Amino acid sequence: MKGFREQYCREAEKKGDFSMIYGYARCSTNEKKQDIDRQKRDLKKLGVDAQNIFWEYESGTKNDRVQLDRLMNTVHEGDTIVALEVSRLTRSTQKLCSIIDEIKEKKLKLIIDKSITVDCTPGHEIDPMTKGMLMMWGVFAELEHDIICQRVKSGIENARAKGAVIGRPKTTEDNIPAVFMRYYPKYIKKEMNISELSRLCEMSRTTIYKYIKFLKDRKEYII
Repeated sequence: MKGFREQYCREAEKKGDFSMIYGYARCSTNEKKQDIDRQKRDLKKLGVDAQNIFWEYESGTKNDRVQLDRLMNTVHEGDTIVALEVSRLTRSTQKLCSIIDEIKEKKLKLIIDKSITVDCTPGHEIDPMTKGMLMMWGVFAELEHDIICQRVKSGIENARAKGAVIGRPKTTEDNIPAVFMRYYPKYIKKEMNISELSRLCEMSRTTIYKYIKFLKDRKEYII
């Protein structure tokens, strides 16, 4: 997508505009690292510089996502946000409405891969057809999430009925990843915060909190 970036730069140069292009990538906590890497590669192909990609492992139904909030606090009027799918931004129609409102309020441009563009930059307004299409995708993303959850719930109930033990393995000192143990002392010494620890370990904040609680309960690594 080199052409996209070149076209964007030409248009910006004509306007004397120095707005930025940002990307957002998200994977659920149960998705593989390879998928977040693929998203970052594809965002780079769409013209987003690596340092301008915000990414995280969080559920698409969660409203308070650290990196998405950071992105929305970073952008300024005229900037562009690129995501590969509506579902990467959110799987909640309510949250999608909130994001669209913020796009309009801050006069930004939102690009969903090559499929849809919501241009609310100065001199532009979102047209009803585009907004309707975006909202329809949001409904489908939420519906897909609900269907998956129902299937998982049904599968768990069937497995339990057959006597299977369901649930994640109990946290022990042996199954805490080495990468967490490497950075955890720095967190204890307040040399980094939860968000930085989560990013370096490539783990969700939920997982990070779980390991921290386990170690604190055992009164280990309390420096």
